[in-house]
Amino acid sequence: MTGKSEHVTTTSPRTPESPRTPRTVTTSVPARLDRLPWSRWHWTVVIGLGTVWVLDGLEVTVVGNIAGRLSEQGSGLPITSGGVTGVAAALYVAGACSGALFFGRLTDLFGRKRLFMVTLAVYLSATALTALSYSSWWFFAFRFMTGFGIGGEYAAINSAIDELIPAAYRGRVDIIINGSFWLGAIAGSLLSILMLDTSIFAKDIGWRLTFGLGVILGMMILFVRRHVPESPRWLFIHGRGEEAERLVTAIEKRVVAEKGEPLPPAKGRFTIRERHSFGFRDIARTVFSDYRRRAVLGLALFIGQAFLYNAITFGFGAILTRFFGVSTSSTGYFFAVIAVGNFLGPLFLGKLFDTLGRRIMITSTYLLAGLLLFGTAWLFGAGRLNAVTLTACWAVVLFFASAGASSAYLTVSEIFPMETRAMAIAFFYAVGTAAGGISGPLLFASLTRGGVVGDTVLAFAIGAALMCLGGVVAAFLAVRAEGRSLEDIAAPLSVSPPEPLPAPAPAD
Repeated sequence: MTGKSEHVTTTSPRTPESPRTPRTVTTSVPARLDRLPWSRWHWTVVIGLGTVWVLDGLEVTVVGNIAGRLSEQGSGLPITSGGVTGVAAALYVAGACSGALFFGRLTDLFGRKRLFMVTLAVYLSATALTALSYSSWWFFAFRFMTGFGIGGEYAAINSAIDELIPAAYRGRVDIIINGSFWLGAIAGSLLSILMLDTSIFAKDIGWRLTFGLGVILGMMILFVRRHVPESPRWLFIHGRGEEAERLVTAIEKRVVAEKGEPLPPAKGRFTIRERHSFGFRDIARTVFSDYRRRAVLGLALFIGQAFLYNAITFGFGAILTRFFGVSTSSTGYFFAVIAVGNFLGPLFLGKLFDTLGRRIMITSTYLLAGLLLFGTAWLFGAGRLNAVTLTACWAVVLFFASAGASSAYLTVSEIFPMETRAMAIAFFYAVGTAAGGISGPLLFASLTRGGVVGDTVLAFAIGAALMCLGGVVAAFLAVRAEGRSLEDIAAPLSVSPPEPLPAPAPAD
């Protein structure tokens, strides 16, 4: 077992004369979590928290694929195809941005566990009610609420994962989990083909069952998620040091029992002053003043990946049908191919973010994706591609872009102080989602709908340029966070100077 000294969390008492005086807490909880070997307990965290992105990918892809069916006579829903891909998509994006900001704030205030249970419940309820839609306003309302739940998931889940996963594995785990969105996209593409087959399901039943399947999968995730604990880091920051101590001790016992050998000693402890809440002014000053270079990095990464993805995916089906004569019923197969490329990137490159390092990998994935999309644009403009080779080019571009986009979420979740973590994730997610889901489609729709080769090349070039810009910014501003404690990367706002702290992060 670990040494007794590692299990001690000391607090200074409040005196009767000064009940408002905040206590100080000295703890080694972060060091104890970071030195744990990978175990079955960590798999519980990954499955319980991370698999929701599969549902997100399934949801988004299914809605895009069923747009045509919903507009048909006999679908049971009086709505146009444009209403699904236009109004409903915009409301989903608006819901995601709103949910991220709303639940992000609550996650920092009330804890990761409460909120990742609430946000999943909101998502499941909204999805189930979407399946029961019999009017367009009902469908639109619950598309907004579905996005509201998903946006909250991004803030609650990414903060919880990074605070529970050991430092040596944090990069690859976070990147692969965010990349698992594309497993859902693959499933959504193939599932839509089956569910929309009128020889199997009636027009007004198949699309409803598709949403219902998402609810069933979500219920399974909810069951596993019940066993994922609150973040011990959040507990001791909010004056619940004894609870954090008991929780980490229980985790250590499970890991020791599984591995059959004692844990290495935990190195490093620090002292914080209890502080139960932080205002928006504290958060804004921290993110945009104290860490403004990191804020520039986060904005560059999120906006770059948002525009690259829209440059490719917004006009995906239209480009294949207008320029290469692919039937609309077959575009799902092509989308499945690029979705595979999207998932394989994080899967194969994720470990390198922990070994080669964040700066090298973020810079290289962004620049490679941007440069390869420039090359694709040139080949497309020169008339040297067909439907198959264009899709292959997209798949290669997105192999690197997907790992880069996932690293954007990893970056903003680990480079700001813990008290602002969920809100920082929410803000940058909302900015990226708004850029990708609002300004991106407006721009790329005007460029791709005319069927002009030069305009489509320009759309590709804009996405590629912004992705390359993100890579250049990362080359100068990315933080070397690999293998380092979150508290080392950005000291908590509540830290008390008298206790020895981990080595400070390099200036950035």
